[in-house]
Amino acid sequence: MAELTEDDLGEDRSLLLVDDDEPFLKRLAKAMEKRGFEVETAETVAAGTAIAKARPPAYAVVDLRLEDGNGLDVVEVLRERRPDSRIVVLTGYGAIATAVAAVKIGATDYLSKPADATDITNALLSRGDDLPPPPENPMSADRVRWEHIQRVYELCDRNVSETARRLNMHRRTLQRILAKRSPK
Repeated sequence: MAELTEDDLGEDRSLLLVDDDEPFLKRLAKAMEKRGFEVETAETVAAGTAIAKARPPAYAVVDLRLEDGNGLDVVEVLRERRPDSRIVVLTGYGAIATAVAAVKIGATDYLSKPADATDITNALLSRGDDLPPPPENPMSADRVRWEHIQRVYELCDRNVSETARRLNMHRRTLQRILAKRSPK
């Protein structure tokens, strides 16, 4: 993607990235710098909140689940300190309820991981009723289902019986799904 113009970004190009996945954070920071943003990164809710209070950015990309808490706490601080900031919430586990909560708190958009720098840039720069274009390679329905099952499995401490009960699924069916590789 070509570097964005000043008209696209405006004068303030500050961007806060908050994610506890260090390799992803570094890759995204590099990609966003190439697009003309002035990037600052944080790996925790505490660090993200501190930056939001000290230097509220014009743009922010915040992961929903962080090791020390919920990324929505950072979104709330950003909204208080800088109501005009454009905020995109990222998560590896897309859920309607969480998306609604993120938007109610003040997020501009909500993207499921894996989101690439182009998807994130489009979401950050979309204005008003302009919806960003759909992602080039969205996750398949099978992949979304598999991700959800994996998430519940992990939340149940990898207990197959408990996971099957919570998903209202037969235990053997769940075991077959878990034994397979992830769909594309």
